[in-house]
Amino acid sequence: MAIYAIGDVQGCYDEMKALLDFIRFEPGVDTLWLTGDIVNRGPKSLAVLRFVKNLGSQVVTVLGNHDLHLLAIASGHSKLRKDDTLKEILKADDGEELLTWLRHRPLLHHDANIGVYLLHAGLPPQWTIEQAQQCAKEVEEVLRGDRFDKFFENMYGNKPVQWKPSLKGWERLRFITNCFTRLRYVDRDGKLCLGAKGPIGSQPASCIPWFQHPARQTQEVLCVFGHWSTLGYYSGNGVVALDSGCLWGGKLTAVRLDMDASARVPLQVTCNAARQPKKSK
Repeated sequence: MAIYAIGDVQGCYDEMKALLDFIRFEPGVDTLWLTGDIVNRGPKSLAVLRFVKNLGSQVVTVLGNHDLHLLAIASGHSKLRKDDTLKEILKADDGEELLTWLRHRPLLHHDANIGVYLLHAGLPPQWTIEQAQQCAKEVEEVLRGDRFDKFFENMYGNKPVQWKPSLKGWERLRFITNCFTRLRYVDRDGKLCLGAKGPIGSQPASCIPWFQHPARQTQEVLCVFGHWSTLGYYSGNGVVALDSGCLWGGKLTAVRLDMDASARVPLQVTCNAARQPKKSK
């Protein structure tokens, strides 16, 4: 049994199927990890959502910012944007079932057998992995409970920018959500630099990639994430980044996780999308 992780699909159903064929994914045998943002901007978000859901226990997908955006629209706390490709899901006969399933996906996944953590975006340097697990659980419980509508009402915003254990209420949940689904850079004090979204080297001088912060408390664990299309495939600093810009005509990338790190290589297919890259996903 193999465990494969794949970067942000974002509605690119044909490329996802091509990649699964390329890696010889065996239904009923292998396990698939997805870095989140399985929907939006690409042409076949509904097909991706149905396919992933139907994989059942064979798949683990964490929540990304585009997944939460879809859920916020469905709850009436956000609006469709010009380049969203979510209408088909919202109008589908099985839309409510799909959205309920999506809302119950985790923010953080861990497999103790291979010692790897899966998330969409990043972790602040102050968190230990135990704190990260606890914080993810706090948001997951709200999303899966009867306060999920209130969560989406309070989800949006860039503040607070720094972690404090004393954070409470919606500010605490917003900070946690921003880390897991939006983070790319932090400053030297560990504050979130949510306005910095480009490739490494384009950010303000005060900001560094979250995984390169010298005081990062999770340096000893391996984190697999997506979200950062302008970073592309990256392996180092205790992380593997898998969003290689399929949506923008780049590649869709997979890695096999249940093998020695020295033998781990990116497995990729070229994507057909020809969208013009923007400042952010």
